[in-house]
Amino acid sequence: MKIKTISRVEEDYTRERKSDALRVHRNLAPELRPMGRATEYKRALNATKLDKVFAKPFAGQMSGHADGVLCMAKSPASLTELVSGAADGEIRVWDVPSLKTVRVLKGHRGACRGVSASNDGGAVVSCGDDATIRLWTMPKAGMGEMNDPTRKIPVLETSEMYVESNGFRDCDAHWGKKEFATAGANVQVWSMERSHALHTFEWGSDTVLSVRYNPVETDIFASCGSDRSIALYDVRMQTPLKKIIMQTKSTKLCWNPMEAFNFTVANEDTNLYSYDMRKLDIATCVHKDFVSAVMDIDYSPTGREFVAGSYDRTVRMFDYNAGHSKDCYHTKRMQRVFCTRFSMDGSYVFSASDDMNVRCWKADASAQMGTLSAREKRKHAYNASLKDRFKHMPEIRRIANHHHVPKAIHKQTKLRRTMQEAETRKAKRRVAHAAPGAEKKEFKPARKKKILAEVE
Repeated sequence: MKIKTISRVEEDYTRERKSDALRVHRNLAPELRPMGRATEYKRALNATKLDKVFAKPFAGQMSGHADGVLCMAKSPASLTELVSGAADGEIRVWDVPSLKTVRVLKGHRGACRGVSASNDGGAVVSCGDDATIRLWTMPKAGMGEMNDPTRKIPVLETSEMYVESNGFRDCDAHWGKKEFATAGANVQVWSMERSHALHTFEWGSDTVLSVRYNPVETDIFASCGSDRSIALYDVRMQTPLKKIIMQTKSTKLCWNPMEAFNFTVANEDTNLYSYDMRKLDIATCVHKDFVSAVMDIDYSPTGREFVAGSYDRTVRMFDYNAGHSKDCYHTKRMQRVFCTRFSMDGSYVFSASDDMNVRCWKADASAQMGTLSAREKRKHAYNASLKDRFKHMPEIRRIANHHHVPKAIHKQTKLRRTMQEAETRKAKRRVAHAAPGAEKKEFKPARKKKILAEVE
């Protein structure tokens, strides 16, 4: 029997670098490692603590607007393009890696309320208070254009303009066709090649605040109205499908890009509500933690998390099925957040606020950016697995769920908790001292309590 010997040169090829220790194969039988679980728990605890130590989510800001930024859109065809519209009517196209303006789109004479990019990224649709819809053709920026210090920012003119009698609140481009929908006095579906609306949907007389196409079932879209309604439409049937009436008004809506039936709405009662469009009489999840009206929401391309911005000047990250936020982003200078967006690769989050800035954040606050070696990737995967395994342990859960928030928000959170506990205690006493059969209907689950009616 011949024993093959490994030379020093061949040995070095089995390691990433010469300073690495030689790999030792161990027997992982549990009876040989009586402290194995305790060791892994300690590693999970250290990994959770280090996540808080290295949590630096702020990546940069894009400044240049002269008024509060009211709307944003990401290009489905590009990772680096972002479009934002301001209250003075100016629209800017940003290059995210350099945090610089690529194009300026001027034409609106009032606040720009909605902006959306076409599926191929070649056109941008915008609408606003001046009762006009404007279509912009987007040329591609050159490779060396952003590195030229003497470059002048080009100003583009409107390529098409549609005029209506009422102002618009929002718009959204179709995911497959050259069509878009607008929200205003009613919901309208337009073609980019025609000057008149293809379809007009009316259900009630109040203003429609938001409209969004389903990215999976692309002929279905939903809207939120000032009459506290959430309505569903199907372009193929040319008629509204159903709607629900809530106790408070919903401001924005976003579909889950990986689950065709599910969507989440941002509400003025400080909560977000996720629904299944097949069963609208109960929410699938109520997402809490904000202390003021929620202004916007956007899903990650993976559909596993979403970002929301609020009037309380914070941006929060939620898992799609979690009742509380997993992270909270804020700065001293950031004002009321009007819109939020996820990047198309799910690595970054954008927020636009009343202080005229667009901010870029990391989706994972403690994520290590840049090129990672194979060892670093394995280490991060191992730590993530440990944290998920021990996430229900009291000490790890306490550290992971703790977020530093501004003092005003911390006080408001405590006050809201006290008020909710008092309300629950009062309701229990009413039931306990009521006549048999009376007051029983007052106890409703939080997922049903805010829904007043469902209309077919």
